[in-house]
Formats: sequence, structure tokens, C-alpha cells
Amino acid sequence: MNGPAGHVLVADIGGTNARFALADTSSATPLDPGSIGEYPVAQFASLADAAACYLRERSARARGAVFAVAGRVDGDEARITNHPWVISRSRTAAQLGLSQLHLINDFVAQAMSVALLQPADVVQTGGAAWQPAAPSLPRNYCVIGPGTGLGVGGLVVRDGRYYPLATEGGHASFAPTTPEQIRILQILGQQFGRVSNERLICGPGLVNLHRALSEIAGQDPGQLQPAQVSERAAAGDPVAMRAIEVFMDIFGAVAGDAVLVQGAWDGVFLTGGLVPRLLGPLRHSGFRSHFENKGRFSATLSQVPSLAIVHPSPGLLGAAAYALDLEQAPSGATA
Repeated sequence: MNGPAGHVLVADIGGTNARFALADTSSATPLDPGSIGEYPVAQFASLADAAACYLRERSARARGAVFAVAGRVDGDEARITNHPWVISRSRTAAQLGLSQLHLINDFVAQAMSVALLQPADVVQTGGAAWQPAAPSLPRNYCVIGPGTGLGVGGLVVRDGRYYPLATEGGHASFAPTTPEQIRILQILGQQFGRVSNERLICGPGLVNLHRALSEIAGQDPGQLQPAQVSERAAAGDPVAMRAIEVFMDIFGAVAGDAVLVQGAWDGVFLTGGLVPRLLGPLRHSGFRSHFENKGRFSATLSQVPSLAIVHPSPGLLGAAAYALDLEQAPSGATA
């Protein structure tokens, strides 16, 4: 790096694009938004090639890196769920000349982003308000995000340290709460057998919902993409509009369940590719009422903030927060 020694290369790697940025871990706001670069992963044989291209184009070098990947991290290796890259931490570090390289799951990064979010980075979706808290205060947060799939994570704050929780909560079983949802479960169960929350709350899940509601209405919608369902809803198509409404209802119920499971009484953060696109419907939907509708815990859930993340790069922000937390950790401690 042509600059302070605290700079770290951070990345948010998905099945379509790889985004890189530089983070200065000597700063309380480490992510440099002007350094962000995005590259199609299909153009590179490996993550190391893409990262090297980024650094070369900026005439920069980094002493360490934190790479958030949309896939499972298993020891030294990570596999991108929707792309053939297999990433070796040690080999990639050697190829890039890095003294340290941390591979983390993309929802670990999404959870860590909460540590650096400011009020302008979120939109409140319920009556309960939120303000950033000092890291010395104990906090439990949940992060949930529909995109290509449904990601669920958490963040535990204790004694000035941030502990992200990687989960597969999106694959928990769907629990219908209305006769209509029971019928949707029956229809999707015929196709999938077991129906997880991810079968409904993600981009393809919106299509599944629309198809099930079309069957209930005696219609054949044909093969649609998620954007086409949204376009039909915007144009006033009643089945598509209902699909959006049911999506938000179930999303709220699932988010409330995640708070209960994690004990995330300090807030749930909504992220993922669909949240910014559906922000309008989200704020004027049944999301919050279904979020709070938890029987004996309804009063408790009514006090839990629900925030839509509108920061343009929460994955990179979270990778930078992870790097910053490592820098501030006591000697011998790990994140």
C-alpha cells in the first residue's frame, strides 16, 4: 500500500461480482468508499487474479486482507455457492504477498457491518427506534437478508469486542400462520417436499409465492423472474400485488422468529439484494405487524427495532469492521 501501514484489502465476493476496497484500520471509519471497485467474477480464473487486478489498477499493495465470500468457509478453504471458484486461504495469501488473509462468510460480514452503521445507513421499519451503541455496552443483534437465498446471522457485542454468528437460519422450516399460507405450503410441498423459509423469502421465493397464488386463483403465470413479479405488481396485477404482500407478511414473521431464537432484543437488521428494491412496499406492508405477532412475546417484540440497511456496500463495510476488530483485539485473541 502506498500509504499508512494500517491499510487492509477487503472484499465482498458473490457468484456474479467481486467487490474490493481499501480499509485503514488506524481509523474509526476504516472503509474508503472512493476505493471501491467491482469486477465480474467470470472474467478471472481465481480470486487471487481478481484481487491482483484491483491492486494493480490502483498501484496499491496491502499487508493483509479480509475477504467475505458467499459460501461456506471450511478451515483453509471456501467455496462460492453460485460460482466454481474454490478459494484456498493460504495459497491466495501467498499469491498476493499478504502477511494475513481472513476468509469469512458473507453474512459474518453483514453482521459485522452493524458495528459501523450510522443512523443515515438504515431506514426504520417499525415504531422502535435505534441508535448506535458504544462497544462497551452488551448488545445482541440479528441480521437477515433475502437475495438469491435467505441469509441469517447475528452479532454479539461484549466488552468492546464484536462476535459475529454465522447461521443457516434461512433453511429453518416455514411455519404458516393463515389458511392462505397453509394452502401455499401444501402447493410448494408438492414440488419441494420440505419447505424452508428460503423457498419463500428470497428472489426465487417471490416467484414461488406468485406461482402458488396463481394456482389458487386458477391461473398459469408462466415462467417469471423476480423482477417481473415486481413489475406486474407495480402495474396493478392483483395476484402479483398479493404475492408482494404475502412475501412481506412471511418475511416479518420469519424475522421475528429469528429475534426470538437468537435473543436479539437490541434490533434486527434487514439486508440483502431485495431489501433496497422493495423498501417502499416493506415500509407500508404487514411486515411489522407479523414481526410483532408472537403471542406472549408480542409486547417484547414491539420494543425491538427493525432496520432496513440502505448503506450501498454493507458487505465491504462489514469486512472493514472485521479487520478493525482484529486490530483492536488483545494479543492472542481472535474474532
